Amino acid sequence: MKFYNPDTWLTRKWTRFWIRRGGLNWKGRLAMKMAAVFTAPHKARVALANLSESGFIDGSVMIHHDELKIGRHVFIDQGCILFKRGGNGFIELQDRVILYREVFMESGWGGSIRIDKNTSIHPRCQINAYVESIRIGQDVMLAPFCSLYSYSHGLKPGELIVSQPLESKGPIVIGEGAWLGVGVVVTSGVTIGEGAAVGAGAVVTQDVAPNTIVAGNPAKVIRKR
Repeated sequence: MKFYNPDTWLTRKWTRFWIRRGGLNWKGRLAMKMAAVFTAPHKARVALANLSESGFIDGSVMIHHDELKIGRHVFIDQGCILFKRGGNGFIELQDRVILYREVFMESGWGGSIRIDKNTSIHPRCQINAYVESIRIGQDVMLAPFCSLYSYSHGLKPGELIVSQPLESKGPIVIGEGAWLGVGVVVTSGVTIGEGAAVGAGAVVTQDVAPNTIVAGNPAKVIRKR
């Protein structure tokens, strides 16, 4: 499918007219849908978020959350879900956070999620914060299919796992400027230091020092940056 040239005077005027009327209510969501008519999909749409402080939230995004805080120029792409299951637990997306397609974020039961400015979360990542929090610093990159879970299920013998309360070793913290490769899994209680890099497919169960490269299952130090 071909798209109209977004650089014509008419299409620019159309896009700016609608994007400035965007917002979280149904009228704002409709306006953002109209703004995207002449824009190619996926990463090409990030530019729309820069046109208005209200950012860009695709019309297909599902939001079921009463403690959602969104900063300026945030981009949330097609198929994303932001969900709160129960209890308290906010989700905060600071300025210029990017959520690409089909990112799933859940919070509740005391778990919260905060993503600092200029951080990008690539397609199909899952960020689930129950019991404890997940904090992702600024300028962080999460490649596709990363999974962050700040909890696990109880494993006491003689009881059904599904009947046991959720457990956690503590919050997950991702330091400023870190990069997680494709398919990385981070478990509860882990801190990944500033500027660290985690190789594709790694399972991180222990802290990672700043400016360190780790890989493997479980993740082990490869070298310093």
